[in-house]
Amino acid sequence: MKKLLTWTLGIMMAFALIGCGQNSGNTSNAAKETQTTNNVLVAYFSLAGEQYNVGVIEEGNTAIVAKMIAQKTGADIFEIVPVNAYPSSHSELLNVAKSEQSKNVRPAIAGTVNNMAQYDVVYIGFPNWWGDMPMIVYNFLESYDFGGKTVIPFCTHGGSGFSGTEKSIAKICKEANMLEGFAIAGETAQNDRAKTDSAVSAWLSKIGR
Repeated sequence: MKKLLTWTLGIMMAFALIGCGQNSGNTSNAAKETQTTNNVLVAYFSLAGEQYNVGVIEEGNTAIVAKMIAQKTGADIFEIVPVNAYPSSHSELLNVAKSEQSKNVRPAIAGTVNNMAQYDVVYIGFPNWWGDMPMIVYNFLESYDFGGKTVIPFCTHGGSGFSGTEKSIAKICKEANMLEGFAIAGETAQNDRAKTDSAVSAWLSKIGR
């Protein structure tokens, strides 16, 4: 009877040790997943509605690129949404964007990034408006501390590329490490997803991401 009891206790201890090992492994895997997916953020501003060269669209050009980057890098994603919606008409949007730019306004943003401090890498995406970033993107960049982070810009445009916006971002994020950005025509992003996807992959590979 004593031998049977000793054997039974031994078996129970062995299973307990195996269980502890499995739990430890799961904790390690969870921590690894957090480190590889939650330290990268894709923040972007994009509009649907009537847009230049693509007509009325259901998903903004920059949003398309942002989601590709997030999918390929395992990043979290944050959409910069204005408190006051922009016009859906392209002509009206042009007037509003020009007015904001001339007055150097900072349109209010609905929502904030939870715990920006946890992100080591931040991709910043936007459409090129009047040769510049939309003013709401300036507001976003000025609302957080990017010191010590890696900042990577990307934009969609109608033919003018970044138009010097990379310098503006570097000026605001002075303490950040800024990598080469990615610019693509909004028409391409909207109408040729395969080409856009390939271009995004090539760019991420080039910058080591």
